[in-house]
Amino acid sequence: MRRAGLAELRLHRGEAPGWLLARMIALAKGIFRAIYDEYGSREILARISDPLFFQACSNALGFDWDSSGSTTTTCYALKAALNSIDAGVKAVGGKGRYAKAAPEELDALGSAMGLSCEEVARLKYASRMAAKVDNAAVQDGYALYHHSLFVGEDLEWAVVQQGMNPATGMARRYHWISEGLESFVREPHRGIAAQALHGRVLDMTAGASEEARRASCDLSKEGAKRLRRLLASLPHGAQARIDGWIPGAPRPGPMPGPLVEYRVPRRMDWEALEAAYEIQPRDYEELLAIRGIGPSTVRGLALIAELIYGAAPSWRDPARFSFAFGGKDGVPFPVDKRAMDEAIGFLSRAIEESRLGDREKLDALRRLRARRIG
Repeated sequence: MRRAGLAELRLHRGEAPGWLLARMIALAKGIFRAIYDEYGSREILARISDPLFFQACSNALGFDWDSSGSTTTTCYALKAALNSIDAGVKAVGGKGRYAKAAPEELDALGSAMGLSCEEVARLKYASRMAAKVDNAAVQDGYALYHHSLFVGEDLEWAVVQQGMNPATGMARRYHWISEGLESFVREPHRGIAAQALHGRVLDMTAGASEEARRASCDLSKEGAKRLRRLLASLPHGAQARIDGWIPGAPRPGPMPGPLVEYRVPRRMDWEALEAAYEIQPRDYEELLAIRGIGPSTVRGLALIAELIYGAAPSWRDPARFSFAFGGKDGVPFPVDKRAMDEAIGFLSRAIEESRLGDREKLDALRRLRARRIG
């Protein structure tokens, strides 16, 4: 079963030193060139999309095991490495402004790869929907600030993105892969790795949220006026009215029981809901893809769906970690530059020799197995 790929990491300040970053890129070139020669581009995407492999790769490249930078710096190193070698995979996006530049980078990548406008549009849609889902459909308190898209030579793709929660000092990483993806809104992520789970997370992508997704989509087709009336029709008494969240209406009192944990938005995007009414979305994915349908509107529709139609969404957090050369902050030990350089040289020689017919070193690498300590 596909479940959310998450990794909770501490927010660390500072940047990777130049000497380390250069070695990370060189080592990444050797690792992924070897994977490509042995298994092809799809295996690279499969491994990048696996939170456990990604974390192990980050640690092997010399980054801190518990740092938020293990995502941003590793993705930077992978992007620099993959875009400079022939390994069947290229990368776009990154942290902050680089994440926002992903569509423009996809245009350039499409030109370089000779892709059609339709193929580039599909990649842009995948990039946008992965970010939309993790910002709006999975409401866990982490705001996205990093988005990397890895594109294979057959146009399969993988996404690694990360959100931060400054209040808790933690970051969370999300992993996606196109292979086997049936829907962007029904358990779309791959793998799970987390240090901490939260008690109440609105997960509209969970299998248990199927009825809530269907009801939310149906509600969006009713139009803003109808939705306002539905809000106003909710009963008094044991349950407070929620029309107080409509702009200009009085603020409602607290609701007893679990419903209080909805933290209902004070206002919904009625213009986006009018757009949904005009579009008449066929399903929840099409609804979520509409510009303006964000976290507040998703949450509001989920609340109405449960209170009026009994279609309750999932409140279960979808979350469920390797050192080779140390970490830049000296945890668990300082980076061993000599050992790292030797590993880079070994991988480079193994790849070149395998291309000449001598596979002894690569066969030895394949026989290696990771062991669990403790």
